Amino acid sequence: MNRLPLVLLTALAPLAWGTTYLVTTELLPPGHPLFAGLLRSLPAGLLAILLSRRLPHGAWWGKAFALGALNIGAFFPLLFLAAERLPGGVAAAVAGAQPLIVLILGALVLQERIRPLTAAAAVVGAGGVALVVLGPAAELDLWGVLAALGGVTATGVGMILTKRWGRPRGVGPVAYAGWQLSAGGLLLLPLTLTVEGVPAEIDAGAALGYLWLGTAGGIVAYTLWFRGIQQLPVIAPGLLALLSPLVATTLGVLVAGERFTAVQAIGLVLTIGALVLGQIVARPAPTRRGDSAAPSSAAALTAPR
Repeated sequence: MNRLPLVLLTALAPLAWGTTYLVTTELLPPGHPLFAGLLRSLPAGLLAILLSRRLPHGAWWGKAFALGALNIGAFFPLLFLAAERLPGGVAAAVAGAQPLIVLILGALVLQERIRPLTAAAAVVGAGGVALVVLGPAAELDLWGVLAALGGVTATGVGMILTKRWGRPRGVGPVAYAGWQLSAGGLLLLPLTLTVEGVPAEIDAGAALGYLWLGTAGGIVAYTLWFRGIQQLPVIAPGLLALLSPLVATTLGVLVAGERFTAVQAIGLVLTIGALVLGQIVARPAPTRRGDSAAPSSAAALTAPR
């Protein structure tokens, strides 16, 4: 696939994730964020495995659970903990540091060279997100900040391992996403039942919200996301992740009637500029013959999982 269509398809994932806050606050029963995470991951993952008729084999059982734990099982609880202890803007601003985390981990693990323009794009993008989502009354909570950093670090490590391990030969992106969603959902299941339980009532709006999170925000988004991680330089999807808080803020203005200030407009312009610059300067890595997704930089480090 050509570079531009691949970038645009990968961008659909954070665009879909940006709707999560509005869907959660407007449609889902309050006080059950883990249950929402469970329904977002496990049913979609099992459906993907059923449709693809592919299960992990050999070492891939462990790798699938490791990736599912990082990208889903650890990320969701830390995300929800941060959301409970921090204003949404602070949590999103901390999440804006993910491109920097991915950039550093990519250099250490994948030996991808850090280009000055790429680093500048990551810094400007993080600063732009902060301007968009942070308000003057933003309050910091140590455990909330640590949870937010832990969440973006977990997904950052998950991105690097997804890039490094590639995808097993003959396994499509739907099955690959299904393995991780199922693994993460299975890890969330006992935590959800122990901490939250099931909502007392799930009305039609909530059912629609759970359906959206499990389809557009679950199997579709993660299929596109993991494929993009494997075929693009790792910093490219890392910067695309900044679209999520931008979409959340935009929906807040258009749907929830929130204010949009001049400072936020400056942040929006800076973030979009950083996204465009990052995609231009990040060069695509060639793919390895016989493996549909593993890049050559990963080939020198490990065999296909």
